[in-house]
Amino acid sequence: MNGKGTLNDMKRAEDLKELLERIDRRGYPAYKDTAGVYQFRGYLLSIDHVQGDPFASPSKLSVIVSAKQGEFPEEYYENAWRKAALQDMILRRFYQKADKFSFQAKGSGKSGLISVSRPGQKVLERSACQINEKNGEIVFRLEVGFPANGRTVNARELSKILFSFLPECIEESLYYRAYNKNQVSRIIALSDDQRQIRMELKKQNLAAFIANGSVLPRATGVSDRPMKDAVKFQAPPSVEVSMRLPCGKEIRGMGIPRGITLIVGGGYHGKSTLLKALEAGVYNHIEGDGREYVITDDTAVKIRAEDGRCVKKTDISMFIGTLPNGKDTKAFSTEDASGSTSQAANMIEAIESGTSVFLIDEDTSATNFMIRDDLMQRVVHRESEPITPFIDRVRELYDSFGISTILVAGSCGSYFHKADLVIQMNQYAPVNVTELAKKEAEKFPLFAGQLKKAEKPEFDRLLFMSKANGRDRMKIKTMGRDAVSIDRETVDLRYVEQITDTEQVVMLGCILKYILQNLSGGKRTLTELVDAVFDVLEKKGMEGIYGGRYLPTGLALPRRQEVFACLNRYRKQGGSSIK
Repeated sequence: MNGKGTLNDMKRAEDLKELLERIDRRGYPAYKDTAGVYQFRGYLLSIDHVQGDPFASPSKLSVIVSAKQGEFPEEYYENAWRKAALQDMILRRFYQKADKFSFQAKGSGKSGLISVSRPGQKVLERSACQINEKNGEIVFRLEVGFPANGRTVNARELSKILFSFLPECIEESLYYRAYNKNQVSRIIALSDDQRQIRMELKKQNLAAFIANGSVLPRATGVSDRPMKDAVKFQAPPSVEVSMRLPCGKEIRGMGIPRGITLIVGGGYHGKSTLLKALEAGVYNHIEGDGREYVITDDTAVKIRAEDGRCVKKTDISMFIGTLPNGKDTKAFSTEDASGSTSQAANMIEAIESGTSVFLIDEDTSATNFMIRDDLMQRVVHRESEPITPFIDRVRELYDSFGISTILVAGSCGSYFHKADLVIQMNQYAPVNVTELAKKEAEKFPLFAGQLKKAEKPEFDRLLFMSKANGRDRMKIKTMGRDAVSIDRETVDLRYVEQITDTEQVVMLGCILKYILQNLSGGKRTLTELVDAVFDVLEKKGMEGIYGGRYLPTGLALPRRQEVFACLNRYRKQGGSSIK
């Protein structure tokens, strides 16, 4: 049972109504008596936490609907991807219904607020709506500002919310009978399609797939919705592949093979737009987004330079050799990384996180990390330059470490020598120019030089050596998608570009807090820490990480890759060592 109450002390909806009548116009703390579980017709209402003041954080509520009452077909939540799609559909419907009621109940402060998670274009696992795959029970979480006049209980306005507004939202969203059955079936079928394509990527040795007819451009720089009248994607025939969907339908599009792919073209022709779609393709998208069938290897990581970030005991020797100050690059640490050292660290940390695809845009990379041209190499010899540029390692990374690269290049043609596939974007239309690029590259041979084979990076860092001494009240604060602060120590996440929702940032804060309180002490490597976290998530869900008496709304699961990124950017690790 969710919330403060249990089945043993459950009360009736009539009891709640009578209680509200008794406490009307009393001091605001009288609302505390409402905490508990109440049986309404067709659902349970759990008042998990009551705010202490009308200006404080809103009260936490949850609605529990049994499988028998909800009547959603069992096959719609029988596996993880279908369940995620169904939960997302319910949440979107509830949000649409609840939004029109928010602040319709009047009062001071946050009185009348009805706050529900607002999903974007991507399907994420969220605490706001969860379905138990074993018994089909739906738990829906939201926040409500309990109304007050000044600091006096306004029970009549709260009655409007609990006995009029919420029941309507629940009736229209938490029961299968409220939905168009064909629409629900399409949503579930889409999740099956997306799952199938992800499996086909592995079978066909592809890093990504972009279906014909996809809409890649977004409406504006601040909107993730599809652009109207945009040029629809059409794969070049030479790289067109077919995907057989579970329903038997065949879908065709561009398959980007594993290896090294270069995306080139003039300015404003769609290079970065294609890369952005591939970045987002690690997540599933909703019907109508335009990128429903843009599917990228779900371990893919966007790599960029990140001047000023901290680095803790990271083995960047694959790219950075002996430094003039004698600094050890097999266990490199700095509080203020340069463009090249930060990009090297980002790559090594991504490998540590389990990625098999790098996504790189030349525009956000450190030039001296990406390439040294022939003339520079003739003047400044390799033995005088500690940086081994990425171009010298890109082929080895795939051949020896199995890591593919998809690179947007607008000015550096030297990568033509290394590429397996070169796609030119011409007015948002992709053209396969591999043969031409290779032929032209022969006229500009790369400077020949000896390069020592890279050693496998060492991933035996022991971080988080200082314990948090079991402090339960470590304060977490988020700044949108840009940062999370824990006990006033800010983790800068601005350049972790595949974080797609503020709720993921909140969850990253919870994970960091959990590690500090339960797993620190310097006995686990970073990989072992993340493994331990995801083991808890698999066995106990978000509740296992969050702790406390109830799970709030407003949490969304990040990928392993973003958990690694967050931990790597936490400056106050209490020291580091090597295992």
